[in-house]
Amino acid sequence: MPHRPDLPPARRPRVWLFDLDNTLHDASHAAFGEIHVAMTDYMVRHLELPHDEAWALRQHYWKHYGATLLGLVRHHGVRTAHFLEETHRLPGLEARLRTSTHDRAALKQLRGRKYILTNAPRDYALRVLNTLRLADCFDGVICVEDMVMFGHPRPKPDARMFRHLAARLKVPPSRCVLVEDTLEHQKGARSVGMQTAWMQRYLNGRFRGRPGAAPNAGFKPREVGVHPCRRPAYVCAKIKSIQQLRGL
Repeated sequence: MPHRPDLPPARRPRVWLFDLDNTLHDASHAAFGEIHVAMTDYMVRHLELPHDEAWALRQHYWKHYGATLLGLVRHHGVRTAHFLEETHRLPGLEARLRTSTHDRAALKQLRGRKYILTNAPRDYALRVLNTLRLADCFDGVICVEDMVMFGHPRPKPDARMFRHLAARLKVPPSRCVLVEDTLEHQKGARSVGMQTAWMQRYLNGRFRGRPGAAPNAGFKPREVGVHPCRRPAYVCAKIKSIQQLRGL
């Protein structure tokens, strides 16, 4: 049977927090390779590290903090704006972007307030949303520059940020749902009482869509909860498409 969050209908979440990369578009194809190279090159230049050490340290900070940026800020005094600007230039990004037209239609039909919540910088997020014609589906865009508390960056998966965000949106965490591909981020959201939906369409290169006229080529819908990947306890539902959110 498809899994459903254990909530009565009256308490179903009505504020949707959507991750961007590998949740609403195929970032593994369009951006991640170049971003990882750019971050490593940044560390080589500004931390004066050999390439192999920079690559390993980047991965360590991402696994330990949930964002390479946090490790660089905390341990090396890197300025957030400088790092983001130099690592997200991504020439030719627009030509590589691809998503599902079905998801675009489903977003417009989904009831409730909808926000982008991404650890990516604003300029990059807006390039993606505008190119894929998704910007008008959302009530707001919350980027890594906005996730600051007491002068310190607090991006996903920081539980304090999730709690603070719900207060800003004037809604209890239990009426929010985070739609996200990264499990560690879902774990942080669930720890403050938010609902979680694990998007799996783009995991491990499973999406076979193409840009342009055939964005859905190779996509076969699956029901919530039947994906072969194991579902952790803090994940309320596993999904392969935005349409499946209407069943939560």
